[in-house]
Amino acid sequence: MSTNENSLELLREQLDATNLQLLELLSQRAELAGRLGKLKEAQGVPDFDPVREQQMLDKLIAANRGPFDDATIRQLFKNIFKASLNYQKEEHKKHLIVSRKNQPDSTVIKVKDTLVGGKASIMVAGPCSVESYQQTREVGAALKEAGVPILRGGAFKPRTSPYDFQGLGVEGLQILKRVGDEFGLATISEIVDPRHLEEAVQYIDIIQIGARNMHNFELLKAAGETRTPVLLKRGLSATMEEFLHAAEYIVSRGNTQVMLIERGIRTYEKWTRNTLDISAVPILKRESHLPVLVDVTHSTGRKDILAPCAKAALAAGADGIMVEVHPNPAVALSDAQQQLNIPEFQKFFSDVKESGLLKA
Repeated sequence: MSTNENSLELLREQLDATNLQLLELLSQRAELAGRLGKLKEAQGVPDFDPVREQQMLDKLIAANRGPFDDATIRQLFKNIFKASLNYQKEEHKKHLIVSRKNQPDSTVIKVKDTLVGGKASIMVAGPCSVESYQQTREVGAALKEAGVPILRGGAFKPRTSPYDFQGLGVEGLQILKRVGDEFGLATISEIVDPRHLEEAVQYIDIIQIGARNMHNFELLKAAGETRTPVLLKRGLSATMEEFLHAAEYIVSRGNTQVMLIERGIRTYEKWTRNTLDISAVPILKRESHLPVLVDVTHSTGRKDILAPCAKAALAAGADGIMVEVHPNPAVALSDAQQQLNIPEFQKFFSDVKESGLLKA
């Protein structure tokens, strides 16, 4: 073998050895980045710090002695930084309690005799606001007749205007319990103040945390201290990552009985009340083991498209549907335009059920 061939082989061997050294150093850097990511998470510091990245690049450029030019060094290390940041995010997702990577099996929550998150899918229905015993009882009777197991109703109403009906408060919760007990229905109502939780769980079977309170961290933590199931609504402009982190606040305090509900997000569209993000259903089911429901009333605000949107949600893998029902929506104290009356609800429920997508 010639001297040139020997040199070629020798250089190739040295290149291979250098590649392995680089790989080892990159692995070490990734481990350091992972540890740094955990520390940032604990301190509430964002993963990406553009100022810190620029400082690292400036140091590297200052130390560059060639043969690569500064632009090449900058590009190489920006790719390394990006890979490290992606690794931090993946490691973070693995360690979330709500992550499917942490728990491969789907969470199933038992509420009275109803399973949420299992093979069956459920319907949750009831008035936007509990206005009276008679109004709530009339809806409860219709749900019992239809075979709907969970009655929803607002007792504390966070309204856009301070002059709108704010709900009956504890009296509304008491009415819900009375009707629920009468017809054997589980009950759900939104709680907006951590101070009300202790009393509220005496009357309701599921605590709802609404879209406007998804980032009310003190309320999330307080709900995590209870052992009552929680239905957490996605915020009006929340990303799915932010949504799962809100759920993490609850489960990290010990309450693992959390259900997620997509209720539409705020976009530029004006033909619907919000924009129903159907893609959220399979993504949340893939990323998390928690049950996922869809509120077709708030996401659309239109009675004429509730049934097709409910079918689309169930086809996408939703564990349940929520819809608002009122005996006489024309005189409802809130959300009058979007609530179904009882005959409309019966038609809606029959339509969805006949599709075969609402599995008992």
